[in-house]
Amino acid sequence: MPEPVEAVDMRAALLRMRRTTGLPVAFGGLLTGSGQLRIAELSGTATPALRGLTVSAGNGLGGKSIALSRPCAVTDYRSSVHISHEYDTAVGAEGLHAVLAVPVVVRRQVRGVLYGAVRERLSFGDRTYNAAVEAARDVEQSLAVRDEVQQRLAAAREPVAEPGAWEQVREAHSELRALATRIADRELRDELLAVCARLAGGGGAGLERPVALAPREVDVLAWVATGATNAAAGARLGLKPETVKGYLRSAMRKLGAHTRLEAVVAARRAGLLP
Repeated sequence: MPEPVEAVDMRAALLRMRRTTGLPVAFGGLLTGSGQLRIAELSGTATPALRGLTVSAGNGLGGKSIALSRPCAVTDYRSSVHISHEYDTAVGAEGLHAVLAVPVVVRRQVRGVLYGAVRERLSFGDRTYNAAVEAARDVEQSLAVRDEVQQRLAAAREPVAEPGAWEQVREAHSELRALATRIADRELRDELLAVCARLAGGGGAGLERPVALAPREVDVLAWVATGATNAAAGARLGLKPETVKGYLRSAMRKLGAHTRLEAVVAARRAGLLP
């Protein structure tokens, strides 16, 4: 069974935090459905004491970071008067003193926490804070993309009640294909493209002679079909306008089309676009 992509993202962020901050220990996790943080990933730890620890909002340093939705730190965890001490046993077993907690915030909602720590008493400087926040942003961006994908997948599965709604379906199709290029999780990307294929099949009559277009050619045509210019399509796909023009020209040649409109119509008939 493939490893959850969230675990991969968290592990990569913890490694980045250790590398950019110089902190020897990093750990963290995401909030569960009950709203509690579960520490699932450890990096640089000497014991498994912190693994699986469940942190409630307001409790300990991580819980304080969740409650305030901002980074928090202590110079000596076990003697600090600024946090509660429900988790002293686990922290003490790992021998940690100075600890920094940075929340992972997506659309103003805390979704997880990254911790960095050392086995001595010290105060963290701005450089350490900033580097830790940047590591958290990596996780934030991944979660935001996956949230958007799931929302669009759910919307795409809804039945289309009115013929006029096909314009919305076509725009959703374009956006889903653009999002697919940013998804590292193969299963989620395949599901996304499968939904795109169903949307395309629902809008076209199908040609007797199949037309094989490259994925990027379909991506470009999908945006052209919404009325996007080459520059606008390029901005959504992360391509230069000249590159978009090249893909469009190639797609037109394969479809036997002489204009952008002819290419879009031919692609719809071929079942490549909704």
